[in-house]
Amino acid sequence: MTQLSANIHPDAKLGENVVVEPFATIEADVEIGDGSWIGPNAVIGNGARIGKNCKIFASAAISGIPQDLKFGGEHTTCEIGDNTVIREFVTISRGTDDRMKTVIGSNCLLMAYVHIAHDCIIGDQCILVNSVQVAGHVIIDDFAIIGGTTAVHQFVRVGAHAMIAGGSLVRKDVPPFIKAGREPLAYSGVNTVGLRRRGFSNDQINRLQDIYRIVYQEGLNNSKAIASLKSNIPDSKERDDVIAFIEASERGITKGYTQTMK
Repeated sequence: MTQLSANIHPDAKLGENVVVEPFATIEADVEIGDGSWIGPNAVIGNGARIGKNCKIFASAAISGIPQDLKFGGEHTTCEIGDNTVIREFVTISRGTDDRMKTVIGSNCLLMAYVHIAHDCIIGDQCILVNSVQVAGHVIIDDFAIIGGTTAVHQFVRVGAHAMIAGGSLVRKDVPPFIKAGREPLAYSGVNTVGLRRRGFSNDQINRLQDIYRIVYQEGLNNSKAIASLKSNIPDSKERDDVIAFIEASERGITKGYTQTMK
């Protein structure tokens, strides 16, 4: 059902059992999946593609025009996966002609006052705590957790299962499976608690600790660390994921704590 006091454009496509609370606005080029709930005063702009069973709380603004002076009015989207919760006053911009879309995955939680800029790609099962600010073109992989009031620089990538401490400034890529904290942001160990919660075995976690010991504690540059990983660490998905992440990094990866002290 929908509320009569909401402003819903007749061309918007709403699935079964979608609830729209009073004073919400839904523009014409919008699709909302079955069972989703749109809170009061929320604004769902053109280009929004919202999945099933999502909850979008009061005064959130979804699929707004990008805050990018290069945006020329091109048709772009903001895509949100199933079962994602978006809390009060979150703002998410749609894409520009770079990626043509901004994407939030399924089963994510974006807490109050989070901002996601244009052309960001957020994976599944991610948590962004209150007031996280994500600049344009950022990639955050599955199961990442970003602590409150953290600011993420444009074009940064955060790897899967990474956990970043609250109040951080993320200027470099953060590799998968690790914790990062301090200022400047630095490697703080493998995210062992999070990995155990997600079913990683002790052998997998021990392997990751061996991998990151080479990356961060042996005084090697990235190319030498990758060579050492390939020579000294047995083949595994975790090893290959770390190597692929470092090799693909354009901004460079977050340093170790001792490296930031130099």
